[in-house]
Amino acid sequence: METGEERSQSHSQLVELFQIVVSSGRKGGHRRRLRTYTSPEEIDAQMKEEKERKEHEQEQEEAGAAQIDQSEEKLPASGSDDSDNEDSARRRGGVEGLIEIENPNRVAQKFKKVTQIEVDEPKQLSRREREEIEKQKAKEHYMKMHLAGKTDQAKADLARLAIIRKPRKEVARRKKKLKTQPQPEEKTCTY
Repeated sequence: METGEERSQSHSQLVELFQIVVSSGRKGGHRRRLRTYTSPEEIDAQMKEEKERKEHEQEQEEAGAAQIDQSEEKLPASGSDDSDNEDSARRRGGVEGLIEIENPNRVAQKFKKVTQIEVDEPKQLSRREREEIEKQKAKEHYMKMHLAGKTDQAKADLARLAIIRKPRKEVARRKKKLKTQPQPEEKTCTY
């Protein structure tokens, strides 16, 4: 309960606040609308409610901290699972602690222990990675077929090469004939 002195002091503070608000000279939101002022009694009631609410929150926090401390003493520290639950309980204050809301767009991070990770599980590739691997495989397959001469481009290249080789073979054969035939020696005059 407030004593008479505290009440008069808070009342005088409210009166000062009221005078400041009234004399601030700011216009209201609408041109023709009358200004409305909060009375000192209403301000006093709001301040009391705010004070009570803060005290209530502090009591809840102290009670929650005491319960968490007791639960920590009773249970041995088994790992990060317990701390995750406690942290989430501590983080949720006010209305969030009372209402369970599940956001479908929010993805909660799930931490895995080293023992839970499966090494045998194949890695899921992204679409771009899959397309890149398929492209490389297709290119390798094409090169194998090209070297074997089964592609259209390889067939065209071999046909051009055959056309070029034919005259070259004839020229080489003529040169060989000329080398194998004995050439008549030219007589030279020596004086």
